[in-house]
Amino acid sequence: MSGEKDLQQLLKSMKPELNSGDYVFCKIEKQEQIDLDHIVMFFKEKEAITLILKKEIADKLSLEYSVVMSWITLTVHSSLEAVGLTAAFSKALSQNGISCNVVAAFYHDHIFVNKKDAERALEILNSFSK
Repeated sequence: MSGEKDLQQLLKSMKPELNSGDYVFCKIEKQEQIDLDHIVMFFKEKEAITLILKKEIADKLSLEYSVVMSWITLTVHSSLEAVGLTAAFSKALSQNGISCNVVAAFYHDHIFVNKKDAERALEILNSFSK
């Protein structure tokens, strides 16, 4: 199952869901510092390893972060080859002054927005299905 590619179908059926909790982006030098079960996402860059994890875990581990975010999952199974989905929702969010950080995983796209913008972001994302 490779996921949906048609942009109009993706936008109409993306059904965004707000995941519970507060999330932060942090960086570490070596992955063995943290149990993988506590990590939502990690990406190895040449400068460091970027982590997305719950704020409470980052606080417990004394990891630095700059902003507390909310995590929205687009529940439609989008293809990794779909064209325009990220551009469409990021444009709509940016037109409303909302920054978004996007992670495209195998089944779904995940959007991280400032916690204060979460409800407004959901409204904007849901407007595509009307």
